[in-house]
Amino acid sequence: MTAQAIAAAILLFLALLAAFPAQAGTLDRAGMEAAFPLPLVVGEKDDRLPIWPIMKQQAGSYEVLAYAFESIDFAAIPGFGGAPPNLLIALKPDGTFLDAKILSHHEPVFLEGLGSAPLVAFVDQYAGMSAKRAISVGRANARANGAPASSVVDGVSMATASTRVVNETMLLSALAVARAKLGFGAGRSAGLRVEARQDGFEPLGWDELLKRGYVKRFTATNREVDAAFADTSTPDGDEEGRERPDEPFIDAYVTYLNVPSIGRNLLGDRAFDKLVAEIGPDAHALLFLTAGRWNALGESFVMGSLPENLAVIQDGLSINARDLAIDRRGAGPDGMPAGPWSIMKITPEAGFDPSSPWTLQLTVTRERGQILTERVSKSFETKYELPQDLFTRTKPDLGPTWVDSWTARWPELGLIGAALLLLTPTLARERGLVADGPRFGWFRLSFLVFTLGFVGWWAQAQLSIVTVVGAVRAAIYTHDASFLLYDPPSLLIWAFALAALVVWGRGTFCGWLCPFGALQELAAWLAKPLAIRQRQVSPALDRWLRKLKYAALAGIVAAAASASPLADMFSEVEPFKTSITLYFVRSWPFVAYAVGLIVLNLFVYKAFCRYLCPLGAFLAIGGRLRMLDWIPRRAECGSPCQLCKVRCRYGAIDQAGKVDYAECFQCMDCVTIIHDPNQCVPQILAAKRPNVRLATEAAE
Repeated sequence: MTAQAIAAAILLFLALLAAFPAQAGTLDRAGMEAAFPLPLVVGEKDDRLPIWPIMKQQAGSYEVLAYAFESIDFAAIPGFGGAPPNLLIALKPDGTFLDAKILSHHEPVFLEGLGSAPLVAFVDQYAGMSAKRAISVGRANARANGAPASSVVDGVSMATASTRVVNETMLLSALAVARAKLGFGAGRSAGLRVEARQDGFEPLGWDELLKRGYVKRFTATNREVDAAFADTSTPDGDEEGRERPDEPFIDAYVTYLNVPSIGRNLLGDRAFDKLVAEIGPDAHALLFLTAGRWNALGESFVMGSLPENLAVIQDGLSINARDLAIDRRGAGPDGMPAGPWSIMKITPEAGFDPSSPWTLQLTVTRERGQILTERVSKSFETKYELPQDLFTRTKPDLGPTWVDSWTARWPELGLIGAALLLLTPTLARERGLVADGPRFGWFRLSFLVFTLGFVGWWAQAQLSIVTVVGAVRAAIYTHDASFLLYDPPSLLIWAFALAALVVWGRGTFCGWLCPFGALQELAAWLAKPLAIRQRQVSPALDRWLRKLKYAALAGIVAAAASASPLADMFSEVEPFKTSITLYFVRSWPFVAYAVGLIVLNLFVYKAFCRYLCPLGAFLAIGGRLRMLDWIPRRAECGSPCQLCKVRCRYGAIDQAGKVDYAECFQCMDCVTIIHDPNQCVPQILAAKRPNVRLATEAAE
């Protein structure tokens, strides 16, 4: 079967499978109960969303401890293997992670590579962290080296791209559930920074602050409170309330202090400056004062605690507002009512947006009975909102999470980009460095060392058939190829290699930019000092062996397209993960296979690249887009001259002198020969007969 026929079969197979449905969660009640065993109880699945309440018995009743869901139902983000990882996540009602477990994944580095243990340990870090905060992936041991444990998780060496995908899956799926089920964060922009403007201060008295709405008064009469309790077991209020039904039971004031025109006028310059310094940047301060007959702070209120009857709510989420326990003597302008009051701090982690409306909720509790006391509570709410022009709203243009990968790896990208800029004109100008055999030989050797050491082992930019598998899965199932963006060095080399297919064919990557190919070529240098004679494969056997890589490619692509897990297993025909990604630190069968291929290379030059590499087959098929037959040929090439054919260790030149570009690795040896008057046989013969011109000049 020809390469064209195999390519056509693959394309037809993909077309037939293009309508396959996307993946979804698979856990049923039994699966959930196995994940959350007794004493936890799995409730009824939500009738709108694939979410399961996880309950625990508290004081004779069941309370929701967390909501459990599969990440793939809410954030099916393709991983480095093209398929999205699926996690079982338990999210508490307050937005913190109770637990997370890996259900399935196709991340190559964790499949028979590093193993599952590092990935499990990575996911375990999220327990107790809040989905309300942006959580980033640091380097390995980042938290031990001082990174904040509340917003950074330790990364995994050699798995940067995969861990970033898992992190985004965790956060986006949790946020989707929090917005839909928990009711918080709806419409709030991640990364939004809202600050009170420090300019435009106006001296304002108490009455003017009230008139403008900067200070909000909230009242509820005795009659209104009694009406709220009318259908409860405590319908009757106290005697004072019955005698004066239209007088306030609740008489409270609330304001946001960070705005200078509010805070300075209420506290004075000195106290305001002290407050700002104490709460720190990005935190918020609220002033709450209760002036009515009911003390909303509670009779047992202790400074520095959370007021038990008071709540600040925004976007359905209760915001933690704790009393600051600061000195309050002498505070307050003329006309400000006397009464117990509190200055409360809201930390930046709460995600509070003071420029958007929020609600003050006060809870009134009545009791009945002295022995078995029954308590009934009712809430009363008022909305608070300040003008937008009192704030600056800046949203950092963070872009999607893969942007972090590009920002963090710009030095590697810069060096690889510079190397590609050097390589391109070198290969394009055949009468330049390429024509100088000795100098070009040292250039090629140096570049291969760079490819192996920096591109491969340092930058981890070994291209792989795994990326093709991921692209196939993305095309058929997820329709999302963003996983490619999490590995910038590899994507840069992919872009260059694919562009080079149109100009030179597969050889640019296979001969210059493949780290494992460079490892083989450098290892082959040992053949000479070790007195190992390399064998030539017979033409008939060579032609048959070349078809193996196309068969391997077809099998891998077919498995990926049919959602078979065999795709990951078949991809192990590549030794790249073992030798480059994991530095040969892997179980012995994989190491033996990779080392065996390198040893085979000492006897049959780059046998894996020529006969087994599915990525090479993929690039060879793409190389048929090549626009030019760029390798110069003479009429004498093949008949009578056979020098280039004999020197070509890849067997890419046939008996007639024709170049098989699908098998050419662009080593440039034949180009060097044809431009060297001391090597090119037609030129040598022409030099001996000065009156006879060469029949045909080299075609540039």
